[in-house]
Amino acid sequence: MTSAISPFEIYHDRYEAWFVNHKIAYWSELLAIRALTPWTGLGLEIGVGSGRFAAPLGIRIGMDPSPAMLSYAARRGIAAVQGVAEGMPFRNASFDYALNVTTICFLSDVKAALAETYRVLKPSGHLVIGFIDRASALGRRYEAHQSENVFYQAATFYSAGKVADLLEGSGFTEQVWVQTLFHPLSQIHELEPVKPGSGSGAFLVVRATRP
Repeated sequence: MTSAISPFEIYHDRYEAWFVNHKIAYWSELLAIRALTPWTGLGLEIGVGSGRFAAPLGIRIGMDPSPAMLSYAARRGIAAVQGVAEGMPFRNASFDYALNVTTICFLSDVKAALAETYRVLKPSGHLVIGFIDRASALGRRYEAHQSENVFYQAATFYSAGKVADLLEGSGFTEQVWVQTLFHPLSQIHELEPVKPGSGSGAFLVVRATRP
């Protein structure tokens, strides 16, 4: 078991508690993802975790390397598949769209994972990625205190520019960006707006197309 997976096996209850303790921030993230996620077609969430995003978004299939996380996802009605993003157990051109939420920072090989995502998407399929912007105040805080956080100790944080370059280098086109979470988590008491672009919100979502 890799160092990135182990915390999700051991502290799965702590992971779930974050969504309860920060439910307004979670709902804000969910709305930002919803803004760019296709409404129709067969979807896959890569790094589905406990299914907190796939379930309300109607995504039927979720893949994750952590059995503990998959047990939560299955209870939320997700068809849970164990696997890693760098080598997915799916046939070519299987999905109309794929979602990746706060998973990119835990990947051992981002380029390989994006190549695999490209492979399992149908032509004109979409990849939607949600992540914490490394350049934001929240991203800088997470990075500064990385060693103190059981989940982020093995994480690599990315900026919007880096993710844009990775997508372009992997053959994805037509990037569309939105952002949310404009205040510190402790100060978020009502839904945060979803705004176009990047650069001011801590949580970014990008949709790109597989030609």
